[in-house]
Amino acid sequence: MKRSALVLGVMVVGISLLLWAGWHNLRERRLAMQRAQESRIVLVPEKPGADAGTAAAGSDASPVEGYHLRGKAAPAFVLTDLDGKKVSLADYKGRPVLVNFWATWCGPCKVEMPWFEEFRKQYASQGFEILGLADDVDAGKEAIGKVARKAGVSYPILLTDGKVQTAYGGLDVLPMSFYVDRNGVVVEETAGLGSKDEIEAHIKKTIASGAPAPGAKTAVASAGGQ
Repeated sequence: MKRSALVLGVMVVGISLLLWAGWHNLRERRLAMQRAQESRIVLVPEKPGADAGTAAAGSDASPVEGYHLRGKAAPAFVLTDLDGKKVSLADYKGRPVLVNFWATWCGPCKVEMPWFEEFRKQYASQGFEILGLADDVDAGKEAIGKVARKAGVSYPILLTDGKVQTAYGGLDVLPMSFYVDRNGVVVEETAGLGSKDEIEAHIKKTIASGAPAPGAKTAVASAGGQ
């Protein structure tokens, strides 16, 4: 009798261990899948419901096919910021500027915004500025401002008018960034989320482009003194 009870007890323990191991493995697999999903960045179609097949998957920003604006003058625009102030791209003539299109529903956009803020402060002494153009104006200024504040950004957030998107190529995916040098020329354009190092490399390239040649100021000063 005692032996039967002992055998039964061993069997119960064994079955319990098997069930626990199975549950534990299932939980680990689910967590692993969740982590993999969270770390996977997908380029987001410009508008919710757009054909996702037009947006490639991956964590790297890809150059815009055909470089629609690279090497050309950045399309001018005058837009309103969250405070109702008119802001023009021409206001930043002579300064390197990153024109970034984003939206409140765009996950990858929210990933790069704190990076932009960090680089804005890092390269402020070289005149670098960022203009964040909110693509989903229908979300409302409060929602747009809330997302911007949560991301910790202090650079100007502008409300788009529909026309500026067309001028910049129609925006197949978000985020999209246009790096404009001191002369108002688009040095680089990217679609999707790139790495932080790639973004900084584009910023450095933009700052260097159109910059005065070393010693140019000295030469002018010397010439003026003669």
